[in-house]
Amino acid sequence: MFNPMNKPVHDWTGKRIWLIGASSGIGAELARQALAAGARVALSARRAEVLEEVAGAHPEAFIAPLDVLCHDAWRDQHARIVEAFGGVDLLIFCAARYRPERSWEVQEDEAEHTIRTNLASVYSALGAALPDMLARGSGGIALVASVAGYMGLPNASVYGPGKAALINLAEILYSDLRSKGINVYLINPGFVKTGLTEKNDFAMPAMQTPAAAAVEIWKGIAEGRFEIHFPRRFTRILKLIQMLPYRWRFALFHRFLHMT
Repeated sequence: MFNPMNKPVHDWTGKRIWLIGASSGIGAELARQALAAGARVALSARRAEVLEEVAGAHPEAFIAPLDVLCHDAWRDQHARIVEAFGGVDLLIFCAARYRPERSWEVQEDEAEHTIRTNLASVYSALGAALPDMLARGSGGIALVASVAGYMGLPNASVYGPGKAALINLAEILYSDLRSKGINVYLINPGFVKTGLTEKNDFAMPAMQTPAAAAVEIWKGIAEGRFEIHFPRRFTRILKLIQMLPYRWRFALFHRFLHMT
């Protein structure tokens, strides 16, 4: 009952990682740290030149440019990676789009774009990588969601529901794939200093750097955790708030909004 929910991974030497959203922020730091640990990393995002900068000409880096909204590109890039690496041991989905907005500020086309990027494209990733993992009876899938998916937070009218759906999907994947030999990780960061959080105009407690966030993620995978949430001094508070009756929860949000 108290064993790790996933098989712990302590040695990344030679492990084959496909990292989606590797051009900046948490994704770029995950790529750098994995390469430094001896992993073979396929880096995907739209801009090949930026991916090359992140990879730094590392011999174990493989540049696999990808627009997550292009359905056919997923299978094409997966085939290239399998040809280069022989397979994928861990798929990390870290691509995200964010626009802070209250409910009356939502624009339909922008909302659709965000949901397609943050949620719908995950199914394209699964369609490309999961069949091979199932055939081998091994592998891992990591979805980077957010604490914004824990509950309905202000300014996250589109971003939050998409991340809540990712949390739900990770739970389903774990239930379905645990017996198939495939690890599933749900990653819920708090505030991380990236281009996404720079758009916020409110106080962001317990802010972390992308490098620190990446360290926490690799630590959680090494320990075999299912949910990897951080920084815990912040995420534990949110988990407690999540357990409160709605009346108290909304009162706390109202007070916070009027303090910032």
